[in-house]
Amino acid sequence: MFLVRLSKLLESANGAKGFTMADAGIARSHDSLHSGTLTRADLSDIVHRKLGLSRAESAGLVERMLHHMCHALSEGQNVKISGFGSFILRDKGQRIGRNPKTGVEVPIAPRRVMTFRASQIMRDKVAK
Repeated sequence: MFLVRLSKLLESANGAKGFTMADAGIARSHDSLHSGTLTRADLSDIVHRKLGLSRAESAGLVERMLHHMCHALSEGQNVKISGFGSFILRDKGQRIGRNPKTGVEVPIAPRRVMTFRASQIMRDKVAK
């Protein structure tokens, strides 16, 4: 399983021990929510402000992280981010479905699906 540790990545980028996702500004307060969605640009800006990297370096760091995660998933590896959650791949076999309008049986092709399972820490934070 491919294991991504954001805190380790941020430590190596900044040299700060014990750096957490909350320190990086990922656990944002409600007054900083612009549109209710955290974007790549938001992540890049947070890295820029918290770590002091240039905007280009911050954007590159975020892009590299996302690229590594996408690459691992495309290679069939699960991605686990400690304290955040896991992106889990599952292969589904072929099955028979039914058109609800006509009742005709239709074969559904086998496929790979991705699910996200939030960590207990994340679930606790979201529930507050």
